[in-house]
Amino acid sequence: MILFPAIDLKDGHCVRLEKGDMARATIFNHDPAAQAQAFARAGFEWLHVVDLDGAIAGQSRNIEAVERILAATGLPVQLGGGIRDMRAIETWLGRGVARVILGTAAVNDPDLVRDAARAFRDRIAVGIDARKSKVAVRGWAETTSMKAIDLARRFEDAGVAAIIYTDIDRDGVLAGLDLRATVALAKAVTIPVIASGGLASLADVEKLVARENAILAGAIAGRALYDGRLDPAAALRLLRDAREPA
Repeated sequence: MILFPAIDLKDGHCVRLEKGDMARATIFNHDPAAQAQAFARAGFEWLHVVDLDGAIAGQSRNIEAVERILAATGLPVQLGGGIRDMRAIETWLGRGVARVILGTAAVNDPDLVRDAARAFRDRIAVGIDARKSKVAVRGWAETTSMKAIDLARRFEDAGVAAIIYTDIDRDGVLAGLDLRATVALAKAVTIPVIASGGLASLADVEKLVARENAILAGAIAGRALYDGRLDPAAALRLLRDAREPA
């Protein structure tokens, strides 16, 4: 299981939103590259980066910030937000992104996901962002009638590397992960599932490594890291201990 620290980009800054509301953004670092370096020093294995402006606009907006993050550390980066055609996918993978996350495109252009997954094995993830189990798109601005589990099953045999499932109502408010819904989703498909939205403390990491949640591939941590509520060293130690055989 991998713990992914989140770097959400808005106007070139590292921010956290509350429940996906762009008007409720808190700036935590004016230098996303420096934040990436801090996460690398803390011992994280991956970075989870989202271009929030790009998600709204439908194309990448924080290009310079992402490029600086890529140059700042040797950590693999998974990137989402506004990536909605093959050219954008190829561009970001060519610039050094390890994994591209497709969210709105997964709903509106499922063939793109399948084509990309075939062309770039293990480098395409599907982002499923949901409110009350219904999928939201376009930077969480629009909620569809599609159920999250139905969208996940759409790509069961597509060869995507992972599904990143975000409970929007929990995101940024430290409400705790919705492990019941996330584990149910993971059991419904064979695709690795990463939990996102609400991770608040070390107690959440302890729940993640519990046997009943071992099916999950990882989780994303955001505000809890920035607020200091989650000690990176303690969290990563728990994950390491869980990996070691008893």
